Amino acid sequence: MSDKIEELIKEIAAKHGIAVARDDPILVLQTINNRLLQESAAAQQAQLDQFKEDLEGVSLRWKADAKDKAERVLNAALAASKSAMDQILLDGARATAKLLSAELESALATVSGQAREARRTALLNLAASCLTVCAVAVSAWLLS
Repeated sequence: MSDKIEELIKEIAAKHGIAVARDDPILVLQTINNRLLQESAAAQQAQLDQFKEDLEGVSLRWKADAKDKAERVLNAALAASKSAMDQILLDGARATAKLLSAELESALATVSGQAREARRTALLNLAASCLTVCAVAVSAWLLS
């Protein structure tokens, strides 16, 4: 501290051309001023530290809030995506069922036509067989 006072006495003498003694009241004011500056700096540092803690607390709350909101948005997006996928799958299943139904109807129509043709052929064969049996019976009756 005495080094600072010596430096101050030299600075006053150099700038203002005035010799100041160590017991001069101006140096007492300088000492008081230095003490007030130190206390003020300490108080400001304490306030800055408290502000830093408050800011960190707010930052942590914002981080947690942002994380919660992001999770909610993500969950909502996933639910919407799942719903859209379910709807697309349902539409695809309906289209496939409709196409399969059309193919089955076409195949059944073809088989039904062939079955009618086979039935008609069977009836004609039956009629021909009946005529043949009748002809054989008539021939056998006439020959007897």
